[in-house]
Amino acid sequence: MLRAVVTGNVWSTKRIDGLPNGAFLEVEVPDDKGGGSRLVAFDVLGSGIGEHVLVAQGSVAAAWFPGTPPPVDALIIGSVDTTPA
Repeated sequence: MLRAVVTGNVWSTKRIDGLPNGAFLEVEVPDDKGGGSRLVAFDVLGSGIGEHVLVAQGSVAAAWFPGTPPPVDALIIGSVDTTPA
């Protein structure tokens, strides 16, 4: 599981059938050097830009969906209410 910050929306005009309502968001996972890596995560919680979130990746993310899992590799699974100082 990763802790990340939502940095933007990813707009898509076409989606595969079976993908539930939600949004694709760009998130940044901070590193020790002050930078970070970015990835696109599927969000069903309604997260917003600047929000700190928890992201599950891989088969764990895909297994959240009922039935045949869609090709989702990263899923926002929680919102972080407080962050350590």
